[in-house]
Amino acid sequence: LPLLPNGKTDRRALPRPDEEASHSAEGSGALSPREDLLAGIFAEVLGRPGVGRDDSFFDLGGHSLLAMRVVSRVRTVLGADLAVRTLFEHPTVAGLARALDTRGQSRPPVRPVAERPDPLPLSYAQQRLWFLNRLDGLSSSYHIPLVLDIDGPLDTDALRSALLDVMERHEALRTVFPERDGVPHQLVLPAEVVAPRLPVESTAPAWLEAAVADAVGEPFDVAADPPLRARLLRTAPGHHVLVLVLHHIAGDGWSLAPLARHLGDAYRARLAGREPEAGNGIQYADYTLWQHTVLGDPDTPGSVLREQLDHWHTALAGLPGLIDLPLDRPRPVTTDPSGAVHAFDVPPALHTGLLRVARESGTTLFMVLQAAVATLLHRHGAGDDIPLGTPVAGRTDEALEELVGFFVNTLVLRT
Repeated sequence: LPLLPNGKTDRRALPRPDEEASHSAEGSGALSPREDLLAGIFAEVLGRPGVGRDDSFFDLGGHSLLAMRVVSRVRTVLGADLAVRTLFEHPTVAGLARALDTRGQSRPPVRPVAERPDPLPLSYAQQRLWFLNRLDGLSSSYHIPLVLDIDGPLDTDALRSALLDVMERHEALRTVFPERDGVPHQLVLPAEVVAPRLPVESTAPAWLEAAVADAVGEPFDVAADPPLRARLLRTAPGHHVLVLVLHHIAGDGWSLAPLARHLGDAYRARLAGREPEAGNGIQYADYTLWQHTVLGDPDTPGSVLREQLDHWHTALAGLPGLIDLPLDRPRPVTTDPSGAVHAFDVPPALHTGLLRVARESGTTLFMVLQAAVATLLHRHGAGDDIPLGTPVAGRTDEALEELVGFFVNTLVLRT
C-alpha cells in the first residue's frame, strides 16, 4: 500500500476500486476457457473482483499459503496436479494456463470411505505425535489452547449442545489411540460419551490467569483421553471465559479457525432452536486412508512414499546435528521445550523494501525473511550449511480446509 511519511496509508494514492477491477478484468483480450477458470481461481483466492490474463498472482498479494489454496482449487476444478514451484515460475493466468498439464493422471480427491478397516491406522502425522506422547510421557508440550472471552448473556445449555454438535461433526475431537498387539490405531468414540459436561466454575478475576494455565497444562494420555477438553469460567455476572484445549494429535493451528467458527455457528443455531450444519461428510479417518492409498508402501519400489523417502535421504545427507552459535548459556543435556517470543516492529519503509526485493526476485516475503535469518545465523558463526525448520499446512485438497485435524508438517529448508 502507498504510505505517508508517518507510516499511515496514503488514501489519495490508492487506485479507484472500479478502475482497478476494470483493468484487471480486461487484461489483454478474451480469455480461453482454461484461462477463464484460472482467473476465477486467482480472484477467489485473492478476494478480488477480477484478475486479468497478465496479472501476476504474487503482485496482487499472493503468498505461499494462498499458493497452496490455488493448488487445491486447480486440482478440484481442472483435475490437474500443480506444483507450487510451477506457480512461482508462471505466476500469471496466461503463463500458468500454458504450463499446466491436464493430460496426466491427477491423484484422486479425498472422499468419505463407506467401509473402514479394523483396526483403523494412524496417519503419518498422528504416528509422530503418538510416539512422542509415549516417549516423553504425560506432558503439555503439544497442547493447543483456544481461550474465548465471552461478554454478555450466555445460554450455557445452548453452549453445551453446540460443543456436542462440534464433536459430532469432527471425529478427530473424539478419537483415542489405544494399542493392539503393540500397534496404535484410531478408535472413534460416540460424541455423547466424551463431550465435556462443561459446568460453570466461578473464578475470581485475580485467579483467572492461573485457572486458564491449569486447564491448559493438564496432560493428555492419547491412548485413553479424548483430545479436546473444555472449561467454562465465570469471573462476574455476564462475563465468562471458555477454555478449549486441543491435543496436537487431533488438530493444528489451522484447525482453530474452523473449530471456533463451527462452535459459534452451532451455538447460534441452538439459540434459534435449529439443528446446525453437518459439514461435507469427510472425516479425518477418510484422509488417513486416502493418504495411505496415495503414498503406497515404503518398501515398494516406485511408490510415492518410497520416492519421497529417497529424496529426503539425499536432500538431508550430511545435515549438521547442531548449529554452532555463541550461546549465552550451556546447552541442556536433555531437550527443554520452554521458549520465548521476541516481538518487534518492522518500519513501513523497511517492509516496503522487503516486498520490493521479493517482487524483483520472484519470491515471497517469507522466502526473503528466511534468507535473512540464514544470513544472520551465518554471520554469528553457524557456518555455511544451515537447516531451518518451518511448518507447512499440509491441506492439499480443498475438502480438507474446513476440517479439524492434524495435517501440518515440518519442512527442512537447507541453506
